Amino acid sequence: MDPQLIQQTFKAAPLTTEFFLQGSVMENSLETLVNRLKGLCDNADYYQQETFQDHEMVFHIKNQSVPTPLVFRVRHSLVQPECWSLRYLGHAEVGDKNRPTLVRSYIDCPTSENVVQFIGELGFRMEHEFVVKGYYFHKGRMKITASKFYKMNQPGHTAVEAVDAICPSYLVELSVVTSSGQEGVGEDMKNFAEQLKPLVILEKTDHRKIQLGQT
Repeated sequence: MDPQLIQQTFKAAPLTTEFFLQGSVMENSLETLVNRLKGLCDNADYYQQETFQDHEMVFHIKNQSVPTPLVFRVRHSLVQPECWSLRYLGHAEVGDKNRPTLVRSYIDCPTSENVVQFIGELGFRMEHEFVVKGYYFHKGRMKITASKFYKMNQPGHTAVEAVDAICPSYLVELSVVTSSGQEGVGEDMKNFAEQLKPLVILEKTDHRKIQLGQT
């Protein structure tokens, strides 16, 4: 794909908002959680367990006039090698204490495999990379994922024998991507999250405290 076309596509992509909640579950409880999600999510009678396995590369570019680096994420499916995407995730906003979810700006554009070369030519540098494997489900417009993250022992090597689990738990995320101003989705997400207790507690995680090493 022509780099100019990638750039035009990214600029033309509508700025959407992601509402999300996060939690974690240990591996010995994963099967129970997956079975619960099969029963709660769409197509429960014939739902086939869907999995994903992706290689994600995180790129950043610094500008002296902007204190916070601009970060793009390139995600490449290891199951469907032709699938590449370029994503931008804004900073999570805790916002109103009465709001039941976190909120962040969100852009996701499908691209060709040349995207890594393209953003490198723009001046972006890769900060880190990892492999993520897991399961995903849908309930209406809600998406639920249970993901395990793996560090790569050698750059670019994504084979099973070349990666190690970062931690024994799975990140569980409930999210809805929609246009700005649709705060009502938060209540639907809160109600769905209640049905997953006590297997997993999905809540608003203050990422600022994690970065500062607070609890």
